[in-house]
Amino acid sequence: MLDDPTVIILMYFILPLWLVAGFADWLCHRASHIETTSGAKESLLHLLMFAEIGFPLLAAMFLDINGLIIAFMIVMFLVHEATALWDVSYATTLRTVTPIEQHVHSFLEIIPLMAIVSVVSLHWHQFLAMFGAGPEPLRTDLSWKPEPLPIFYIVGILSIVLLFELLPYLEEFWRGLRPNRGRLVPPKSKDAKSG
Repeated sequence: MLDDPTVIILMYFILPLWLVAGFADWLCHRASHIETTSGAKESLLHLLMFAEIGFPLLAAMFLDINGLIIAFMIVMFLVHEATALWDVSYATTLRTVTPIEQHVHSFLEIIPLMAIVSVVSLHWHQFLAMFGAGPEPLRTDLSWKPEPLPIFYIVGILSIVLLFELLPYLEEFWRGLRPNRGRLVPPKSKDAKSG
């Protein structure tokens, strides 16, 4: 399966593009001085969205894809979209969300959908089985991939995720707490009383 064009596109185009967009979003937050506007509360939402997409990504990287995994991906995508709406609704009341950041957000919303559609196309029979259709029974077991991803790929992607996604967003959270004496929302923010 690792020589399937859809798998190659997922591994070497869709996932790297998502990582670039995530880092670009962090740069936008940094440029807008999030620590003095919407504060650590918005950073918590960013970390939540990271987890909502990160867990399905880990499942896709390590587990055999079946109906359960596909359903998990779809549910987490929908939860991520709801959190993204919450995030932007909150942020726009306290800071300027520039056109560049808005464009980056469009990538961060559509790339996980592209990934899910690609996974569904690779495992079409399991997707159909979720609705009681198709030639296969629905599988809901959790098992390792029968053909694991190359170790160099796993180490590379997880290293990039750590260095350019998780650590920057943790830094953003810390940067939001530090000048605000541990408060989630800066004192001068309109939302400080509810944060």
